[in-house]
Amino acid sequence: MMTGATLRAITLIVRRSLRQHAVSTLVTAASVALAVGLLMAVFSINAQTYRAFTGGPVGFDAVLGARGSQIQLVLNTVFHLETSPGNIPWSLYESIRRDPRVRLAIPYAVGDNFMGFRIVGTIGDLFSQFQFAPGGRAFDPAKNEAVIGQVVAEKTGLRVGSVFSPFHGVNFDENMRHADEFVVAGVLQTSHSPSDRVIWIPIDGVFHMTGHVLRGTGETYQPRPGEEIPAEHKEVSAVMLKLRNPQAGFMLDQSINRQGRVATLAWPIGLVMAELFDKMGWMYRILQMVAWLIVGVAGATVFAGVYNTIQERRRDFAILRALGARRRTVFSAVVIESAAITALGAAASFLVYGALLAGAAAVIRAQTGVVLDALYFHPALILGPIGAVALGGAVGIVPAIKAYATDVAAHLAPVS
Repeated sequence: MMTGATLRAITLIVRRSLRQHAVSTLVTAASVALAVGLLMAVFSINAQTYRAFTGGPVGFDAVLGARGSQIQLVLNTVFHLETSPGNIPWSLYESIRRDPRVRLAIPYAVGDNFMGFRIVGTIGDLFSQFQFAPGGRAFDPAKNEAVIGQVVAEKTGLRVGSVFSPFHGVNFDENMRHADEFVVAGVLQTSHSPSDRVIWIPIDGVFHMTGHVLRGTGETYQPRPGEEIPAEHKEVSAVMLKLRNPQAGFMLDQSINRQGRVATLAWPIGLVMAELFDKMGWMYRILQMVAWLIVGVAGATVFAGVYNTIQERRRDFAILRALGARRRTVFSAVVIESAAITALGAAASFLVYGALLAGAAAVIRAQTGVVLDALYFHPALILGPIGAVALGGAVGIVPAIKAYATDVAAHLAPVS
């Protein structure tokens, strides 16, 4: 067992060495900080994005849309990414709305944007029964009004009373501007969800927008301004559903996906997104491999830095031995020095982690509206730094053995 005097001696040896080799210590600690910070960021960001996209505040249980990919349908309607897989007739919306297994059915009509932000045509029930629009009011279905998300307001400068014109398509092209004008009636409270990046307008506003045609019957129909559109000509991009119970989802999945040939039901939404993450899992594994590789390189840097200082310090170790220092004292000093360097890097890794998380959060929020939590706890935030210190101590064993084996007589001989 080490005595207090021995511990003080080891501490003194380590402190003097770190000061003497301050530049190499800082460089090595910086490499450890980058490695551990990247490792923590990879694990934390992946966990948060997975949770946000598979179990975040979606609000709906299922999505009904055109026959095709469930993943594309969910990405387009829930996360407002990708393009619409197609349209379904208004009659299908009316049918699912009256289904006793459905508690709420909200139709969506998409295909336009304003400065890159998606415009979604819908009905007032989205606000009266699902969401709330403070700072104004919900739009009047009979007028060209809009409710915008918080991110839209921040990025475009739109506010209650602002007037804007939509642009055709989901990608912003200033040459595709519609002649129609809409007035902002309300701004949604921040929800930290994709809804923050959406502009909501009455679905009739989409139907009557200049340049739009309807094909609910299979034939092209051109709506006229102020004219009531016959139901058979209407069509919607998707219908967002809240179901009365989980059993309703099983039954609708059976009748629509397995027995039907007209539409697709994406249910449950979280499971559909989990399938997407499973398909993209190889990307996450590559990031993990890169992060672990960098950790390995950092460990090798620590090893090289400590090992290279041993040769020039052999005479110091010989003097310590001659003054009565035991071999285990020298051995412990080198191992603790190696661990101390990685401990400095592990402490600084939280700065690297914070910078990476902030950068990723800004990009993810700008692209999807999803907000990462800066205070989110992942086990990697504890295991990463602790593992780095343990690795630092482990890679110091070989240099410590070399110091331990220092020949006192040989290294105290006069230097001519």
